[in-house]
Formats: sequence, structure tokens, C-alpha cells
Amino acid sequence: MAKPKLALIPAAQGDKFYSVLPSDGVGDFQFSRLSSGTRIAPTGLIETVPIATSRLNYDLLNGKVVNCPHYLLEPASTNLATYSEAFSNGYWTKEKTSITSSAVISPDGTLSASKLVEDSSNGLHRTYSNLITTAQNNDYTSSVFAKKGGRNIFGIQTSSSAQPYVWFNLDKGIIELQQSNIVGKIESLPNGWYKCSATWNSSSATNDRVFIQLAKSTSNTSYTGDGTSGIYLWGAQFEQSSYPTSYIPTTGTAITRAAESANGSGDAATFNDSEGVLMAEISALSDDGAESAIAIGNGTYDERVIIYTFNNYIYAFVFVGGANVFSLGTTEYNVKESNKIALKYKSGDYSIYINGIEKNSSTSTFTPSGLDRLNFNDSVSGLNFYGKTREVQYFDSALTDAQLETLTSWTSLQEMITSQLYTNY
Repeated sequence: MAKPKLALIPAAQGDKFYSVLPSDGVGDFQFSRLSSGTRIAPTGLIETVPIATSRLNYDLLNGKVVNCPHYLLEPASTNLATYSEAFSNGYWTKEKTSITSSAVISPDGTLSASKLVEDSSNGLHRTYSNLITTAQNNDYTSSVFAKKGGRNIFGIQTSSSAQPYVWFNLDKGIIELQQSNIVGKIESLPNGWYKCSATWNSSSATNDRVFIQLAKSTSNTSYTGDGTSGIYLWGAQFEQSSYPTSYIPTTGTAITRAAESANGSGDAATFNDSEGVLMAEISALSDDGAESAIAIGNGTYDERVIIYTFNNYIYAFVFVGGANVFSLGTTEYNVKESNKIALKYKSGDYSIYINGIEKNSSTSTFTPSGLDRLNFNDSVSGLNFYGKTREVQYFDSALTDAQLETLTSWTSLQEMITSQLYTNY
């Protein structure tokens, strides 16, 4: 197969996304984030990354790091839970429970996790946050890192009008029960920890709370405690989002993680206007309707080679003189899984391959002009890509169908299973 003219394979953190080709740095993407952030480190632990530093994030499967790292790009989000780790603080009201601070090693490797301990009385055993202002018809997600400590069943509930709840099993790593108006998620971390989250829509403007409640079972949520059992907690988060984003620590005030961007790879000498292939192995953070794009262009909407996701669809377009001369249309995929996409452009020879299969082709005779940059957006200033990037390649000549099939295929069933983080097979 031909050698790519530009190749991004995530391998280093810094103020850029570093491309291995070309070797002179022309292919590097300029990275921006005006705040610190957190990532899953090679150890599987949560690690803080300084301001303006890109994040090499690692996948976890059954609590263990798998796969090579990916570059992570996220939109801005604010943790409205102002004491994310200090559960002993008065911000968290204890009802028939108490808090033991510094009880066990937390997901960041420090002795900072608390234990929520039930008392020996009968009733609901829980802790809940101060009131948090929520807006009407917006999605909110509450998350917390939890580990069993005598109890293995706990729930996340809100005080919104419908009071939606999710019950988690910290032995099995599963969701035991959830209401139809809320979406739960549980992710396995090392050392018996799980990131548990619940997402719901606020039907009206209100002041909301987050409840973290112990239970003997989903049918025995009000009971007589034994005075010692409970669960370990760390890293509570409450954000206006349709999915849980990476952890944002707080110590008394709401904290915002700034939006990220990576743009400006290549120059006019990198890209061939007459023919080429844009390949990306990417996964979106959600299928909530946000559009995320990767594009070669010239800074205008007129000349672009673009791949993007929207809801649960993958799209691909080539624009010449502002007109759409080749497109994939609507092809439904699980965009939150890793997909390998290759878009070929050449006069009389256009095609798009996804995961080893040709999805569309065309004999259009139009080709773009003035291509001089590769961005994680629509090549102008919109549709910023938010997701995970495992690789990006650009070839300055058209590849054959056989080469495109190979480029976008998995080398084995096991590689596909691991890459997609399948847990049941």
C-alpha cells in the first residue's frame, strides 16, 4: 500500500496533536484547552492534565487498560457539584448515614475516597447534595465513582418532578433497575471501582438535588442498617450534559473544563487537489445530535473533503465551488464505537469505505481546489469534533478498492472485539 503523506497516531501529550508524518512537524495539529482536564492514564488511574495540554486517554475493559491510547476532545462542561470529593462537608446532607473520610485509595491513586456508612436505624440511608439550579428542557447527568464496602447496591436519584432513579450493582458491575425517564451507565475501573452515572431531562426550571442511596436490594431500599456497611465514594459530578464527561474536580465552587480544539495540520504542499484519501478511525462521545467533523479544506465552505457524525449516522461529503459533488448520505452506525472511515476523491473515481465495506461510489468529474489544511472541524469554524481519535491518515493519491478495504478493516475478530470494547461475546 502507498505510504500516507500525513499520519496522526496518538503517542504524546503536549500543546499539539503530534503527527508522525510528515516528520518536519508540518502535520502537527495546534491544540487548545483553556483549563486543566483529566484523563485515564496508562495505569488505569485518573490523572490531571495541565492547561493547554492534549490528553492521551486509555480505554478500560473490565477494569483493565486495553488498546493503544486515543486523543480525547471534549466540549466545555461544568461540574455543578461544588464539593466533588469532600463528602464530609455540609454540602452533602447525611440521612441515617455518616462519612468516614480518607477511607480507601481512590481512582486517582491517592488516599482520598470516603465511605458512606449506614447507621443502625430503620429507613432510607443516603446522602444528598445542596440544591442545584437546573433549566427547563435540558439534559443533566449525575455521576460518581463507587466501590462496594459491605453494601453492593446503591442508587442515584434526583429531586426533579419525576424523581428518576437508577440502581447499580457493584458486585456484578451492572444496572439492576432504572426508570424509563432516565438512562444509567456503569463503567469498570481498576481496583473494584465503577463510574456510575444517570442522565435525565429536566422538564421544568427548578432546584434539584442528587441523592446517593444505599440499599440491601432494589426491593429493599428502606431497611434497618447494621451500623458498619456502606459503599466507598469519590468524584461526584453534576453537569448539564446528555452523557457523563471526564471527571472535573471541585473544592468549593463550580468548575468548568474548557472546550478543546485541534486544527491547522498540513499546508498547500501536503494536499493534492486532484486526488487523495482522507482516513480516520474515530468514535463520537454521544449520539445526542451534536455534529462532529474532520475535514480537509481551504478555510471556506466552498472546497472541502469532510467526514462527520450526527446522531447515529456517519456522513461524508466533497464540496467543489460550494456544490456537493459526492456524498455518502445517511448511513446508520453506532457512532460511539470506533469506526474506520476512508473517503477517496478523484475525477471519475469517488468512493467511501466504512469498516471494510464500500458504502457509495461515484464517477463525478469535479475535484476540489486550494486544499491547505486538515482540521478537527468543518474546515471553517463549526462542527468541532468531540470524540476519540485513534488515527488519521491522508494519502495524496487515490487508493484502489482493495487497498481501501484493507485500510478500513480489522486485522482479526479479536482486534475488533477489543477495539469496540465488547464485554459479552
